Amino acid sequence: MGLYLCIFDGDDELDGVEAGSYADFGYFRNAILQELENQPGGVQAAAESGTRFPILIVHADCDGEWPAADCEKLLGELDEIGSALKRRPPLDFSADWQKAVAEATGLVPSNAYESFIDVDGEFLIARLQGLAQLAIDRQLPILFQ
Repeated sequence: MGLYLCIFDGDDELDGVEAGSYADFGYFRNAILQELENQPGGVQAAAESGTRFPILIVHADCDGEWPAADCEKLLGELDEIGSALKRRPPLDFSADWQKAVAEATGLVPSNAYESFIDVDGEFLIARLQGLAQLAIDRQLPILFQ
């Protein structure tokens, strides 16, 4: 089952990001913990997970939402994460679909930031930043579906 993060204004979908499976999103968050929060066991192993990036890390990835009020903090977290991952070496893709999309688009990650993509092959952090900015601009939540 895939994770779709999206913004609706009434019945109109304004934007959405297909992040891959829930496991793929979990791998992304675990990598953030391991690389930037020094939590080698990831989300499940660390009781203090999310101390640096609580909006991204602590929120359950099942049905729910990031309220518009949290999206400014989320955008700040994503900016910090993106900057830090651009200075780190690339990581392995976690799923075969990511390898296939990277191959089809000619993507060879040069840093950890480029190691996380959505199902269209766009950089996941950039897509999430765009979604967070839209949520702020329109004062609408990001929905987890």
